Amino acid sequence: MGKITGFMEYSRVKVGERQPLTRLNDWKEYTAPFSAEKLSIQGARCMDCATPFCHTGMEIRGATSGCPIHNLIPEWNDLVYRGRWKEALDRLLKTNNFPEFTGRVCPAPCEGSCTLAISDPAVTIKNIEQAIIDKGFENGWIIPRIPTSRTGKKVAIIGSGPAGLAAADQLNQAGHSITVLERADRPGGLLMYGIPNMKLDKEVVERRIRLLAQEGIDFVTNTEVGKDITAAELQAQFDAVILCTGAQKQRNLEIEGSEAKSVHLAMDYLTLSTKSLLDSNFEDGQFINVEGKDVIVIGGGDTGADCVATALRQKCRSVVQFGKHPQLPAERTSDNLWPAYPNVFTMDYAYKEAEAKFGEDPRQYSIQTKKVVADENGTVKELHTIQMEKLKDEEGRYYFNEILGTEKVWPVQFVFVAIGFEGTEQPLLNQFGVKAVNHKINAAYGEFKTNVEGVFAAGDARRGQSLIVWAINEGREVAREVDKYLGAKTLQY
Repeated sequence: MGKITGFMEYSRVKVGERQPLTRLNDWKEYTAPFSAEKLSIQGARCMDCATPFCHTGMEIRGATSGCPIHNLIPEWNDLVYRGRWKEALDRLLKTNNFPEFTGRVCPAPCEGSCTLAISDPAVTIKNIEQAIIDKGFENGWIIPRIPTSRTGKKVAIIGSGPAGLAAADQLNQAGHSITVLERADRPGGLLMYGIPNMKLDKEVVERRIRLLAQEGIDFVTNTEVGKDITAAELQAQFDAVILCTGAQKQRNLEIEGSEAKSVHLAMDYLTLSTKSLLDSNFEDGQFINVEGKDVIVIGGGDTGADCVATALRQKCRSVVQFGKHPQLPAERTSDNLWPAYPNVFTMDYAYKEAEAKFGEDPRQYSIQTKKVVADENGTVKELHTIQMEKLKDEEGRYYFNEILGTEKVWPVQFVFVAIGFEGTEQPLLNQFGVKAVNHKINAAYGEFKTNVEGVFAAGDARRGQSLIVWAINEGREVAREVDKYLGAKTLQY
């Protein structure tokens, strides 16, 4: 695939990015496109590696390796190298309903398992993927695919994130009539309100929603099951129901003083920011504004990084991000060998921006927040922390130990908690009588059936907090099972 000797002739070129200090002045996507010529060269680096682990989609020690939706990566890399973009798009769309989303926000486990990555930087798979779909829209190759006939079967999908949208797309193309219910005012789930505009422009999301609507999918917003419509009413009106509500129950900070004012859950901060941007370009004031304030983000993941980037655009005075774990190594360690996901140090877009603005990486490692201290008005004014060390016991299990004498007091006016999600929300499950285990809907992968007849579950609501590619995988897979349940059996992939 690609040029036979391309991986020896060409080096990986980093994704194009706008200058950090420049992009902090707007909310546009931080990336800059590659030229077709540069992308062709990057596609040429794809090796004829016989067994392309990039599209295996397996899990190694709980982490994803390769592409869970089994993208035909070597094939479209080769087609891009040869300048056959329309054919590359056709190959890409065979496995991926929404490359414009994955090409922007997926962490690219495919690149971690790229065979070239054993000894050299991986092929720029993610950038090529985004370029293919963007070129498809630019050239008018993406047009509505309106089913020529309908089965007469109706399916309700609750939740319009990537799992719900993928299931809706597949089932609609199979000829079933699909209604997607979303409690927010705009469809898209976390794609719309959980990911900031500078990572995923909302016009990209809305463009796809418009296309799905043109193809016959009915989107119903501002509708919460159990409040605006009951589970019983849905079951009476539809032949099947799919729960794709995500893992939206956020973990809270359970320490002394955490109830102080201006201590917010990260997703609340991000959601309000994006909604205000879309509604009024921040003119309505309906968002959490940290301008001129000291900000601390608790939690070292991607959501925390998005909070950092959002605070920077709001012109905060300072921003720090606390992480529980030590700084990752520069290269793979002996227990993190290829093709497992590479747990190595990287500079996310938000950290580059913070470094450009304040002269240093905002991340603090191996740190534990002990308590929150409020002022006389009940508003947070300090965080008290202690450094931790990660140790291994005699049985090889890791644990954390406090290092006495490393206590520190941090002045702060806003705290954002980004320590993950517990799972799906219970009230909806109670409405349907669906069983859950550890806040995850009890439905076996591959079958996706809940304990309630005709009710299925997929995505983060079923598997817990995960990657967008797993959500799309589950949306496609549950669609096949629902199709079988309805007696159509048209989705045979």
